[in-house]
Parts: sequence; structure tokens; C-alpha cells
Amino acid sequence: MNIKEIIVVEGKSDTIAIKRATGADTIETNGSAIDESTLKRIQHAQNTRGVIVFTDPDFPGRRIRAIIEERIPEVKHAFLHKSKTIAKNGQGLGIEHARDEDIREALSAVYSKASGEVEEIPLAFLLDQKLIGHPEAKKRRDQVSDYLQIGQVNGKGLKKRLEMFHIGQQQLTEALLVLQKENDDE
Repeated sequence: MNIKEIIVVEGKSDTIAIKRATGADTIETNGSAIDESTLKRIQHAQNTRGVIVFTDPDFPGRRIRAIIEERIPEVKHAFLHKSKTIAKNGQGLGIEHARDEDIREALSAVYSKASGEVEEIPLAFLLDQKLIGHPEAKKRRDQVSDYLQIGQVNGKGLKKRLEMFHIGQQQLTEALLVLQKENDDE
């Protein structure tokens, strides 16, 4: 896999996993204690080669992603579903526990914050599709987030993430139809 961008990860174990799976260069944030010098290195990397933020699907990972995106909004994002990052012993969660093929798949579906006209997705549509305000909403959001590879989100986060990556109502509907067919086939 040939990745020109520098991948931002949380720590050394993540770097080892990324190198093993892709050979790509990384910048480590050293966990959620991301400091000014690290942000400057990420900005420099963005200016010279581009950056893909690839953090763990947990609170510290989302926090790091938000800090970087606030400072450097043009970075790209890659996401791994939580279920693909659990350690074999069940005692850890992170990119370092993911299989090489899952890492490559996530990095092949990179998103960047799109510019231009954003198609706002009405809350009523998300309600109708049982993605918010329904007993099955979390399960459905997890499935659609995994399918679209946009990272796990809550209801409010889903709307924001869909709009941020310019995933409109049509694309969301298509994803839901595919997922419904897969669920019916089970």
C-alpha cells in the first residue's frame, strides 16, 4: 500500500502496526497529551505531504482528532470500528490490536472535510430511519458508521459527521438499503 500522507497515531504501538500493515510514516501524539510542538509537526506535515488522522475509537482518540481538526481542519480522517481494535485477550482497545487488512481497509477509505455546499440531513430523516430516538438506534448507527467508515458516533455526532464529509441523504439511504439486505440475508 502506497500512502503519501503522514499518518497521525497515538503511540509507538500504533506506529508499529501501521508500519507492519502499510509501511507509511507516522507522527505520534503520545496519547491525549498532544502538545504545541506536536501540533506544529502535524501542521508542517500537512503543508508538505498531507496528514491522515487515525486514532483509536475511544474518548481519548476522539479528543485528539478534535484538537487536530480544530487547529488543522484540512486533515484527512481514517476510522476503524471499535470491534476491529479489541485486543485478543479483551483487555485493550486500539489501532495496535487491529489486523493488517483492517488497517489497510480503513486507510483506503479516507475522508477529508469537504468544502462547498453541505447537504443538511434533517433530524426527521434520521428519526424516520431509526438512527436516533429509537431503541435500535445505537446498533443501526454503529452499522451505518462502520459501512460508511466514518467512525462510531452518537446521534448528534452522526449528523455532524455525515455533513462534515458531505455524505448526503441519498448516499445514506443507499447504505441503509445495503445494510438492510445484509441483515435480511442473515
